[in-house]
Amino acid sequence: MSSLTLYVDSNYVSPYAMSAYVALKEKQLEFEMKTVNLDRQENYHHLFANASLTSRVPTLVHDSFSLSESSAIDEYIDETFTGTRLYPVDIKQRARARQIQAWLRSDLMPIRNERSTQVVFNKPVAMPLSINAKKTAEKLFFVVEQLLPQDAKNLFGEWSIADVDLSLMLQRLICNDDPVPTRLADYAKYQWQRDTVQQWVALKRP
Repeated sequence: MSSLTLYVDSNYVSPYAMSAYVALKEKQLEFEMKTVNLDRQENYHHLFANASLTSRVPTLVHDSFSLSESSAIDEYIDETFTGTRLYPVDIKQRARARQIQAWLRSDLMPIRNERSTQVVFNKPVAMPLSINAKKTAEKLFFVVEQLLPQDAKNLFGEWSIADVDLSLMLQRLICNDDPVPTRLADYAKYQWQRDTVQQWVALKRP
């Protein structure tokens, strides 16, 4: 029997750790979860750094193989294990899902800075969005409006891991009572009720 260990942040607020966690849960895989205290820079401890290579969470250890970077972990899980598909079957839709994941991890920095995932998992902040963050939110809304079919609950018909990542970005605004178009808010809230997502939400946080 293979061994799986997922290293996540000790506060359980990393959107990337959440993505990998949901991926494992969707495949109904047994795995051990270990936490890394980023405030204490435990991610730079040589034992973890050697496994992670990038000294980042999440990191997945599968037997003697280790892998960091959440989208790479998601793809590895999907290609290695049977069960619920994490990515669309259609090659173009699959490429689009990967594009969304890459975009969410490399862009939208004003939202990520002003609405960290602390507002989702702990408490909102009082500071209103800056002009730059509002413009970034409009960019986010435009992209989702283009990708989400009318009257659809998922981006690609069937659920995908990209729905989780995208809904969490929207939740940063929703949970802080920032304006979000109703259709997009409904989409994000629907994704949030998925059982595997709720298992992450329900984790006891310090």
